[in-house]
Amino acid sequence: MLDPERRRRLAENLARVREQIGAAAQAGGRAAEEVRLVAATKYAPLADVEALVAAGCLDLAESRPQDFWERVAALHDPRIRWHFIGHLQRNKIERTIPHVQLLHSGDSVRLLQAIDQAAAALHAPLRLLLEVKISADPAKHGFTADELEAALPQLAELKRIQICGLMGMASRAGGSVQARRDFAQLRGCRDRLRAAAPELSDWKELSMGMSGDFVEAVAEGATLVRIGSALFEGLDRDISP
Repeated sequence: MLDPERRRRLAENLARVREQIGAAAQAGGRAAEEVRLVAATKYAPLADVEALVAAGCLDLAESRPQDFWERVAALHDPRIRWHFIGHLQRNKIERTIPHVQLLHSGDSVRLLQAIDQAAAALHAPLRLLLEVKISADPAKHGFTADELEAALPQLAELKRIQICGLMGMASRAGGSVQARRDFAQLRGCRDRLRAAAPELSDWKELSMGMSGDFVEAVAEGATLVRIGSALFEGLDRDISP
């Protein structure tokens, strides 16, 4: 059983993050409910994740397929909405997508075509986000804005996926100012796609912002924020992102 003090700290952290999200949303003229907190539970002990779920955090995310499979197998609460937020290799698709409510990392036409083929076994189209590279970090996956616009005809041919919007990660350097520029760039890309291809998606979702920059992301229009370490602050190990 989880130590009561640890459970209390997790609930306090969750409440604080939600309060910050709500304040940032309201400052931008939006309702707090328009932004969904997705808990990135990488490296977190299972008991901590269970405590978050008990506190009402029902959107959970993993970035590695093996960790994702293990979490899904261990947590049986039907209220949980599972997100996959990392790079998905094509040989991991079939085992992963049956459990995913929202895939955040559609990062290439080749991957999306493979997902579309595998999704034939699902009862409904797989909901996913297109990952856009908005920073100069060469290690990041994703389309550039120009590549994505050029790929629209190919994306329109995919019939078993439902494109819901975009995902991106801000630059590691540059602080708050650069983060806001990066997030504004992603929002601008979304707005151009909405005008260019309204038949392809409603382009509603913007998944952007992690523990160090989610306030800036919400200020620039995020509808989903992926929070890890801020939820586990003050505990005996640091969790990312």
